Amino acid sequence: MYILGVSCFYHDAAAALLHNGHLVAAAEEERFSRIKHDFGFPTQAIEFCLRTAGITAADLDYVVFYEKPLPKLERILLSVLQTVPRSYVVFREAMIAWFNEKLWVKGILVSKLDLPTDKILFVDHHLSHAASAFFCSPFKEAAILTVDGVGEWTTATLGRATAQWDGVGENHIWLDQEVRFPHSLGLLYSAFTAWLGFQVNEGEYKVMGMAPYGQPKYNDRVEKLIQVAPDGSFHLDMSYFTFHHSTVSTFGQRFVDLFGEPRDPHALFVTDLTHPGGDHSRELKAQNQYYADVAASIQQVTEETLLKMAHSLYRTTGLKNLCYAGGVALNSVANGRILRETPFESIYVQPAAGDSGGALGAALYAWHVLLNKPREFTLEHCYWGAEYGEAEIETFLRSQDVPFQVLPDDKLRATLVDDLLAGRVIGWFQGRFEWGPRALGNRSILADPRRAEMKEIVNEKIKFREPFRPFAPVVTEEAAARYFDMDSPAAHYPARFMLLVEPIFENRQHEIPAVTHVGGSGRLQTVRRVWNPRYYDLVEAFGQATGTPVLLNTSFNLRGEPIVTTPANAFATFSKSEIDTLVLGNYLVRKDQMGKRSS
Repeated sequence: MYILGVSCFYHDAAAALLHNGHLVAAAEEERFSRIKHDFGFPTQAIEFCLRTAGITAADLDYVVFYEKPLPKLERILLSVLQTVPRSYVVFREAMIAWFNEKLWVKGILVSKLDLPTDKILFVDHHLSHAASAFFCSPFKEAAILTVDGVGEWTTATLGRATAQWDGVGENHIWLDQEVRFPHSLGLLYSAFTAWLGFQVNEGEYKVMGMAPYGQPKYNDRVEKLIQVAPDGSFHLDMSYFTFHHSTVSTFGQRFVDLFGEPRDPHALFVTDLTHPGGDHSRELKAQNQYYADVAASIQQVTEETLLKMAHSLYRTTGLKNLCYAGGVALNSVANGRILRETPFESIYVQPAAGDSGGALGAALYAWHVLLNKPREFTLEHCYWGAEYGEAEIETFLRSQDVPFQVLPDDKLRATLVDDLLAGRVIGWFQGRFEWGPRALGNRSILADPRRAEMKEIVNEKIKFREPFRPFAPVVTEEAAARYFDMDSPAAHYPARFMLLVEPIFENRQHEIPAVTHVGGSGRLQTVRRVWNPRYYDLVEAFGQATGTPVLLNTSFNLRGEPIVTTPANAFATFSKSEIDTLVLGNYLVRKDQMGKRSS
């Protein structure tokens, strides 16, 4: 039986295909359209999934959409009516969008895929989130936490889930508690994202990266905006916000009166920590230090709220495992604190925790709950995207008259270790691209983490992005405990998906300065050979050469672009940046060899 899950029309459109409950393929539409966070109908992602399975749309048994359009329309209409006349523009634009496409999701799916209506199913937004984590996890039962901006009405849920394994148990998800719009932890964080000069639904991770440069001095001000009960339930003071009645802003004048003028998104971010000494004025540094302190404050209030929710959930369920999803679950700093500071022994965060992951969750919910099929599948890795073979790589390189070498794995690995030791930066492209927003070794930029200057080089000359942004250390799973203050790295799924920030031991920080963020932590990725042999072997070979089985890893893309998908995308990024070496499978391209004949 084939079940296709679909998410679109709001954030990060995606498709995911199951065959008898096992994932076959999953991808965000942006990887094909090259429009970052593309939310349109995922035509190309669906075509990719069907092509990977070797089927056509006619072979699909069900198509499942990740939320229910009518309750969402109800929420928008009621919210608009409560804020008339300020919400007139919201009403007008919402009606245009809804009556163009959003209200007619079933008809669009029927038309695009040429399917009968009885094959189209809908699942609540937060049930899709919950299913995306629980039915991908290795757990037979777990507590459930979902937190995001908003689904239909819901912005956060707490509950539990059980699964049928080996004919024993019941597939069910109970979401017993919820917080409803407009009270939203995700939208609170997004308001600060906008105030700090970053794009909403894109720049939240920049706030998380800026926060360690500040101190949480303004928690008391943030707490004027949100009241949090001991059980983690919360209530926003809506007089500070405009997201419920505006299409262009998230915060209002009262917010500005409390926190000051918003940060100019084009302004240089410099503090004593980012630029010790230097020619920058004390006034500019002090201004930016204030913004960093506010970022630290909203980050800490968010973490403390999530911790209260997690503690309450543990008290209510008594379960040792936690499954966590929704866009807020991408806050890897908070994830680390939940793991370290709550009684939960294990947490599972699905690598595409945001709306794109809802496509997978909707399909899994239909298979396990609606059809009552037993659990057999666990999402152990995230390599579910498209793959480009040797013939496609070579055809492209020859069509562009690009000089290249073809090297066997062992010689390629030795060559790349030499490049890393020489301070060269590598664009690494292999296998199926990753599911979710993190580059985890198939579409990555790699560098030597021992060189402190690599942080500045990769940020400014390759990624063309803000200098305060951190890079991830990728480490072999068995070596992780030597560098990171964490127990049993092999047991923690968020670490393999780069969704966990952990402290780096103080005596190791000087060894890997390029991936040690201010404050002494790192958003690590652990890698096991069975998941990704070529990637693991490169990290291990670097470790054998240097004594440090760690590499700097960041996504293979330029600022404002999706992660590369095809050989052509990879070569374009290589050409426009100061990446020194491009690896496409076993094909090696060097910038200093450009213009010479290939071999």
